[in-house]
Amino acid sequence: MPVAFSFRKAIAGAGLALAAVACQSNSSSEKTEPVETTGANATYLPAGTWRGVLSAQGQEIPFLFDVEAGNNNQPVAVYLRNGEERLKLDEIKTVGDSTTIRLGVFDAALVVYADGQTNLKGAWVKYDAKEPYRVPFSARKGEGSLFGAKSGKENQSFAGTWKVTFKGDDGETYPAVGVFEQKDRAVTGTFLTSTGDYRYLAGNVDGNTMKLTTFDGSHGFLFTAEKQENTLTGDFYSGKSGHETWTATLDPNAKLPDANALTGMKPGQKKLDFKFPSIMEGGSISPADPKYKGKVVVVQILGSWCPNCMDETNFLAPWYEKNKGRGVEIIGLGYERTTDQKVAAQKLLKMKQRMNVGYDLAVAGEANKDAASQSLPQVQKVLAFPTTIFLDKKGEVRKIHTGFSGPGTGKYYEQEVAEFNKTIDQLLAE
Repeated sequence: MPVAFSFRKAIAGAGLALAAVACQSNSSSEKTEPVETTGANATYLPAGTWRGVLSAQGQEIPFLFDVEAGNNNQPVAVYLRNGEERLKLDEIKTVGDSTTIRLGVFDAALVVYADGQTNLKGAWVKYDAKEPYRVPFSARKGEGSLFGAKSGKENQSFAGTWKVTFKGDDGETYPAVGVFEQKDRAVTGTFLTSTGDYRYLAGNVDGNTMKLTTFDGSHGFLFTAEKQENTLTGDFYSGKSGHETWTATLDPNAKLPDANALTGMKPGQKKLDFKFPSIMEGGSISPADPKYKGKVVVVQILGSWCPNCMDETNFLAPWYEKNKGRGVEIIGLGYERTTDQKVAAQKLLKMKQRMNVGYDLAVAGEANKDAASQSLPQVQKVLAFPTTIFLDKKGEVRKIHTGFSGPGTGKYYEQEVAEFNKTIDQLLAE
């Protein structure tokens, strides 16, 4: 695990240029072995509510978080707040004058140091990115508003269901559905797409302008929009470099293409034929194994780096414990951001332990849709993480569901769960 050393030394003379954030492992350049700080020296992350800001692409991506302190005022947990969601982070380590806050199951962290009594500076670091990925971060204690005071303009209403089109900088477009709720100037909601949703979004309205944001440890999103009558025009900023524009029209009947019809099996193919190494050393997993014979089997295509996959896993893990006695099994196929099988297995094992996953997990390949498609040659194409494949008692594929509408989508999540249960009930009844 990467460890933070003297953050002040690392950025000395560099002003706010945080590319030199100290998140390396211990190296020979360190004259002394750093010692984990306790007691009075670890009090610069005090309990309370903080407003964090990621600075990327000339934008501020704000989010709120709460710090919980224990004995000697040491931080024991940080809770990321996205609308009604609270994500608990409890891997916190202070070394020297900096603190590393691991971001849940994701191979990422906030690496911070104190800048006075009520301010933090540092960086959001992704350790599994192909290129160095560090985004400047700052925070101030006691601020509870995402986007500050309003300008005094009369606030427009952004509430409702919107038919949305996103457009990338390369000109490619894709459809979405925006669902927003508004109370005074506070807005919550999300965007649903054919490959998943943008999870819990929260923000504010100021006149005819809306800003929404989220930070879950893997993604930092900022959506901006201006309203003209029943039309929205805006920008979508994703972390360090992702950018798209979007337009929307108010449409209570807006919907996406059928998630069960986006892909399927190749002509003449009825069964999946794979054998992947289990995350438990020495084992392997195949739908042909005796354990799955005569049972309904759900194959979950996922990655531990994927927030939508974690939403689905948060549903599937307790569901499996309640329903495994009915003759149903789940196989999780993990596609990770590494080609090292042992490292991938460790990432998936961490996910299994943190999320109490009782079903089988295998290392299936690298984290991209082409690799997933190649590893499952009977399937036409894997279009999204997650993708859920339903096998009947004969081992034949009966449905392939692309994407997952998580709890941040409200009624759409309820429909997702209801459809899942209906499919399982039908297959068990056969």
